[in-house]
Amino acid sequence: MTSPDDGIDDKPGVTVRCMDNVAVGVRLSGQEPFDEGCVQYVVEAWAPGLTARVDEVVAWIWDADLAAFVAGLATDYQGWEGERVWQTYDGDLAVSAVFRTGGHVGLTWTLHPWPHATGRWTASVTTWLEAGEQMSSLASDI
Repeated sequence: MTSPDDGIDDKPGVTVRCMDNVAVGVRLSGQEPFDEGCVQYVVEAWAPGLTARVDEVVAWIWDADLAAFVAGLATDYQGWEGERVWQTYDGDLAVSAVFRTGGHVGLTWTLHPWPHATGRWTASVTTWLEAGEQMSSLASDI
């Protein structure tokens, strides 16, 4: 499920909770224009035993932004084969999508900040959403 603002953070943002386990989620906040062609996000991911946050995820929108990727998934609500992937130019955030029987989409949100720095890390969580309405709502909220 998604909600534009549910008290997790004081800043406007979008929270995505897994329909199978509400203890698993992702929050995109601080969607502010960084430059004319991009948006900067704060991305938080959590699951039992995991909390991760990246403060400066820059998504360039001149090619295809995250909202367009999710909107495309919502358009294909009847399903697809394999995996679809979107990521930021520098790889700080990647979102992969798979379709499962019953009309549900699994979005795996992978945070991988500073991929070439010492002490780098990766964390990912998977949220399951309804393929049609919840995906459309998520696309418009982003």
